[in-house]
Amino acid sequence: MIMGDQAEKLRRLVREVRPHARVVTIASGKGGVGKTNIAVNLAIALGRDHGRRVTLIDADLGLANVDLMLDLQPRWNLSHVLAGQRRLEDSIVAGPEGVEIVAGASGLSRLADLEDWERRGLLEQLARLEERTDYCLIDTSAGIGGTVVSLAASADDCLIVVTPEPTSIADAYATIKVVSRASERPRLHLLVNMAGSRPEAGRVYERVAGVARKFLGVELIDAGYILCDGHVARAVRRRRPFVTEFPNSQAAWCLRQVAEKLTDGAAHEETTGRGHGFFQRVAGLFGVTA
Repeated sequence: MIMGDQAEKLRRLVREVRPHARVVTIASGKGGVGKTNIAVNLAIALGRDHGRRVTLIDADLGLANVDLMLDLQPRWNLSHVLAGQRRLEDSIVAGPEGVEIVAGASGLSRLADLEDWERRGLLEQLARLEERTDYCLIDTSAGIGGTVVSLAASADDCLIVVTPEPTSIADAYATIKVVSRASERPRLHLLVNMAGSRPEAGRVYERVAGVARKFLGVELIDAGYILCDGHVARAVRRRRPFVTEFPNSQAAWCLRQVAEKLTDGAAHEETTGRGHGFFQRVAGLFGVTA
């Protein structure tokens, strides 16, 4: 149960903060599916190609590596924020193409699944970004821990990354099942990574979407696919995003299509007037209203 002074603080902030950012969590049922690489390159594509202000938060607490992929050396990270030593804004560093980066807490396995009060504090801090950015991308931990579900449930969109491997498909479905049960369900997107071909990607999407529709009553949005491309591994070794290092590669082309779909969906939501903003949903998770 949220305490009285905390509830009043949230009410005050709900009244004062105008929802602005579109919050997208990037999740996966298992590790090794390229989730973080997708998050990094999607952030850059949204910033460079679509002119959006983008903040990428590495919330893969315990196995964070966004900073490594971009060859950054941040002084502060989420562990300092969660410990109350720094505000979230203090830990932001400049990334490629104007993207703002908040580094995660690599190697701190204790933070892999936060306590309720720690999750609440993290969500409150994330909500404060709504006025300074257009898109807030959150790279979550692999799996279906409490922190992952809380972040996904509070977001506008949850982009679930899957590969054609049977284990990845099974774990992606498990993630969809858990997130879809949240009281505040985000729009669920499925992105097929490392696909051998467009038809293979289509089969994976139809398989997962069909099962989710039949057994969960969930309609998955087709986020697109990323083809297997050797340029991706080469970019990772260079600690560079493949969309900028190899802009003419198949993977870069596919990723740009993913970004386009996401922005098109955002425009549709704005015209239909749906959604209440990340901050209001954060408050709603704890039973707070303005």
